[in-house]
Amino acid sequence: MSALILAPMEGLTDVHMRHVLTQISRYDWCVSEFLRITDQLLPASCFLNHCPELAHGSRTVNGTPVHLQLLGSEPEVMAENAERAAKLGAAGIDINFGCPAKTVNRHRGGAALLGESALMHDIVASVRQAVPEGTPVSAKIRLGIADSSALLENADAIHSAGASWLTIHGRTRAQGYRPPVDWQAIGRVSSRYPDWRIIANGDIGSAAAAALCREESGCDDLMLGRAAVSEPDLVQRLREPGLPALDWPAVHAWQMVFLQRMQGSEAGIVGRYKQWLGMTALVYAEAAEQFQRVKRAKRIAEVTAAVGT
Repeated sequence: MSALILAPMEGLTDVHMRHVLTQISRYDWCVSEFLRITDQLLPASCFLNHCPELAHGSRTVNGTPVHLQLLGSEPEVMAENAERAAKLGAAGIDINFGCPAKTVNRHRGGAALLGESALMHDIVASVRQAVPEGTPVSAKIRLGIADSSALLENADAIHSAGASWLTIHGRTRAQGYRPPVDWQAIGRVSSRYPDWRIIANGDIGSAAAAALCREESGCDDLMLGRAAVSEPDLVQRLREPGLPALDWPAVHAWQMVFLQRMQGSEAGIVGRYKQWLGMTALVYAEAAEQFQRVKRAKRIAEVTAAVGT
């Protein structure tokens, strides 16, 4: 059966969001936000703080595997940290070659490496060699930096390094998250490697989009990101066509679970709740109305007083 995976999204799909989304929809696995690796082996506490599921078999509360994503440009240091993550029980190691953020790219991370296929090969090969054979090692890329001319070269480098699979976001670094998404470009890789798992990612926001993406990319397996947050039962409805969509009271109830479960500064917690509420406003008119009631709130009590529990 085709796999459906929750995408890593920095500042969004943290442990609290994973906790809720994987209960609403069944994912085959999810990928953590990236852990930045620079020039040293990080202590175990860094891994556990970044991905608390490591303390629970690298699974969310409902048993969904969590793969740990690493971002860095030094093969040996990446390998050392991947080895430590595997010893801590990571269900898989994913390597980020796709983040378009300028601050990340300036420090030779993420999508900046799409212009260095040999280095990507060395990073993947080093990580693959460092972790047990049974631990998957994957990579996530974009089509390229400014265009997709290096896509096949980059895919070849990652394939020859022994990656278990490759996830491709159908945009360039220069595009960021602007349209259009190019699923056909992903298809050039999937047709080149019919026996290698290629996962398509980008703008999969409905059953119709999922079907078209599969047709154009040639990929059975899909990774969903922003649409899975805006419409948290979307993945379950992709699995069960005809399943009624969650109504707003049900989504609101899950958002209250999210609000009350989070830890950290109160302003930060309220900010994360408003972030999710704003994203669901793209689908639910009630969420847009609710956002107006809480947009100036800074305390949890202010939110619950305005929206109920």
